[in-house]
Amino acid sequence: MSELTHFNAAGEAHMVDVGDKETSTRRAVAEGRIHMQAATLAHIRQGDHKKGDVLGVARVAGIMAAKKTADLIPLCHPLALTRVEVELETESTPPAVHCRVSVETRSQTGVEMEALTAVQITLLTVYDMCKAVDRGMTIEQVRLLEKLGGKSGHWQRSANS
Repeated sequence: MSELTHFNAAGEAHMVDVGDKETSTRRAVAEGRIHMQAATLAHIRQGDHKKGDVLGVARVAGIMAAKKTADLIPLCHPLALTRVEVELETESTPPAVHCRVSVETRSQTGVEMEALTAVQITLLTVYDMCKAVDRGMTIEQVRLLEKLGGKSGHWQRSANS
C-alpha cells in the first residue's frame, strides 16, 4: 500500500479500474461511539424518547447508508451488498452508544467505506434524534476494525491501536 490508488499518473483524481480484479467475498467491520449525558442514555434505554425508538431508527439509517455509500463518497464503486449488520449497545460508564457494523459482498472491491459510512450515519442519527435534549454529544473512535478478501487479504486492527 505504498501508493494512493485514486490518482492517475498526472495526479488527477479518478475511479480505480477494478474490472480485471478477482471477484471474492469481501467483508469489513467498523465501529464508533457517541458519548452523551446519562439522562440522554436513560431516555434511549427506556424507549420513552419523543421521536420514538432511537436505536431502531439509527439501525435502519446505518443499513441505508451502507447501501448509498457510492452516492456519498465520489470515487467509491456502487456495490451489491449481501449483508449489512448494525449492532448497537448502550454503555453506562461513560454514558454512550457503541456501534459496530459488519458489511459483506461478493465483488471485485472491498466494503471498508460502506462499513465506515454506516457507522457514521448510525451515530449521526442517534445525535439527530437526541439533539433536542443533549447538543453536547460527541461522536468519536470511528475506525475500521477488520477487512477480509481481495488481493490484500486479511487485515485486522491491533489490540493497542
